[in-house]
Amino acid sequence: MKLKIKRKNSLQWLFEPLESDSEFTQRKLFSFESAYLGDRLYLAVSDGEEPWNGMLICTAREHHDSLQKQFPELVSHEVLGKWLYLSQNHPVFERIATELVELAKKRDPRLGVDPKPRKRRKLKS
Repeated sequence: MKLKIKRKNSLQWLFEPLESDSEFTQRKLFSFESAYLGDRLYLAVSDGEEPWNGMLICTAREHHDSLQKQFPELVSHEVLGKWLYLSQNHPVFERIATELVELAKKRDPRLGVDPKPRKRRKLKS
């Protein structure tokens, strides 16, 4: 039997500035590592193949224009269009991603979404 070795996400370092926040938690979100502050989901990072290779900015569509004016490098994610995306292949990825982490840390009201509550499974009797 082969043991499956879990590969660490190489972009997790981006969340280090959030670690001192008592409300910060990091959770798995599909192939992403996600950053929560309190109950709100702010950012997610993945180092897979495009379009899963960079940072997802979890935000409401009403904030897309404002964030894209501030960061023209952000695009609507091609699969999860409700959120913005910054590809790790972008030449200024590290600078922009770091700035977005700082906005999250300051609880910028344009960032963050409340996750939908999980549906509870009915137990079979």
